[in-house]
Amino acid sequence: MKIIGIDIGTTSICGVCTDSENGSILRSVTMKNDSFIRTDNDFERIQDVGRIMDTVYSVLDELEAEKASAIGFSGQMHGVLYTDASGNAVSPLYTWQDERANLEYKIGKTYAEHLGAHAGYGLATDFYNSVNGLVPDNAEYLCTVADYAAMKICGNSKPVCHITNAASLGCFDVRNNRFTVQNSRLPEVVSDFTVCGKYRGVPVSAALGDNQASFIGSVRNSNDALLNVGTGAQISWLSDEIPESEAVEARPFDGKRFLAAGCSLCGGRAYAMFEKFCREIAEAAGVNIDSFYPMLDKMLENKDSSELSADCRFCGTRNDPAIRGSYFNVSENNFTPSDFAFATLDGMAQELFDMYSGKAGGLVCSGNGIRKNAALRRIVSEKFGCEIKIPFYEEEAAYGAALSASVASGICSDIDAACSKIKYKDD
Repeated sequence: MKIIGIDIGTTSICGVCTDSENGSILRSVTMKNDSFIRTDNDFERIQDVGRIMDTVYSVLDELEAEKASAIGFSGQMHGVLYTDASGNAVSPLYTWQDERANLEYKIGKTYAEHLGAHAGYGLATDFYNSVNGLVPDNAEYLCTVADYAAMKICGNSKPVCHITNAASLGCFDVRNNRFTVQNSRLPEVVSDFTVCGKYRGVPVSAALGDNQASFIGSVRNSNDALLNVGTGAQISWLSDEIPESEAVEARPFDGKRFLAAGCSLCGGRAYAMFEKFCREIAEAAGVNIDSFYPMLDKMLENKDSSELSADCRFCGTRNDPAIRGSYFNVSENNFTPSDFAFATLDGMAQELFDMYSGKAGGLVCSGNGIRKNAALRRIVSEKFGCEIKIPFYEEEAAYGAALSASVASGICSDIDAACSKIKYKDD
C-alpha cells in the first residue's frame, strides 16, 4: 500500500509517497512555498494561505494521492491562522517568525511576556491581534497551517489539532494535554494518531508538528536520540517523564511519552558565520570564492582536537536572549583557521551535549549542517559516545507524517512498528 506524507515548510512544501510494506520512498516532490506577503510592518511575517493550499493540491496531484491508502500532514509549528464557520481561512498565516508579540504591551512587558508565551507562538500572536482589533469578525477558530490543510482537503469546517501542534501554539499544559488559557477560538485537540476525514475517499490523519514528525521519520529505535543541525540545531529524545532542566522543553508526542527538545538558536549558523568570515578575508585579498566550506573540510580532515574552545551561543538562548558567545583559551599556537573551525564545530556540539540528559543507545543525525560535514559527525560521535546513524531519506518530516498516517488508518499497529521500517545509509 502507498502512504502519502506532506510537510508544509516555511520556504518549501514537500510530499512523499511511501511503500507501507518496506518503508521505501517511491516518489518525492518538493515545491517552493513562495507565499510570503509584502508588508510595511518590520515585525510582521505573514503568508498567503490560499497560495499555500494551491501548492498543497499540486503536490497531492503529482503524487496521485487518490490512489493512496492514507495521507498525513506535518508543517511549520507555532504559526497561526483564523478560519470561519465554514472552514475557510479569513486571515493570512502569521508564521513562527512573526515578531508582533515582542512589541511592548504595558508596564514594561511585551505581549508575549504578559501572556507567558514566546513571540511567534500562535496564542501570543492571537493575543496581540485581539488587543489591537485585528482578529477578523467572522473568525470562528484558530489553528496551524498543517491543521488547516488537513481540514481543507477533507472538506471539514472545524480544525482538529494534534497535541504536537497544539503545544506549539503556546499556553499548553503538556502533562495534561490541555490549553491553560480560555479562548473561544481554540480547536479540538486529540492525543492519538487520528483520522480527521477523507480526501477523495482516502483517510487523512490529524497533522503533526514538524519536530515530532521529523523524529518519527528519522528514529527507528525509540531509545535513540535525534540531533538535527540546520540554521539552528536541536537534540530530541523520548522520555516517560518531563525533563527537569530549564534548557530543555518537553513537547507532547503520542499521549504517553514526551519528546524532550534542547534547542540551540545559533546551531549551524555559527559555522556559517565562520565560513563567511573566511570568505570576506579572501575577498579583501582580491580572491572571490563562492564557498569556503570545501577548504574548511580539507583543513579538518585529519584534525581531531584543539586547545582553543568556543561558546557558540552567538544568538543567545531562549531563556536568555542577551547571552553572547566567545572564543577562549586562545594562544599563539592555536590562533589558526583550522583551530577556529574545529573549536566552532566542537562548541556547537557541546551546547547540545550540555542539554542532553537521556541515555541514547545511538544517535541519529539529520539536517544538511551535519549530513554534509564529516568533521562535525566525528566530533558529535566522540562527544556523545554513540554511533552516528544518517537516515537514508532527507524528507524526514514528510516521511514522519506518512508513518503517522499509517498508524491513524490502522495499517500499522503503533508508531514504533511504523518507525521500524526506517532505513539508514549504512544498513
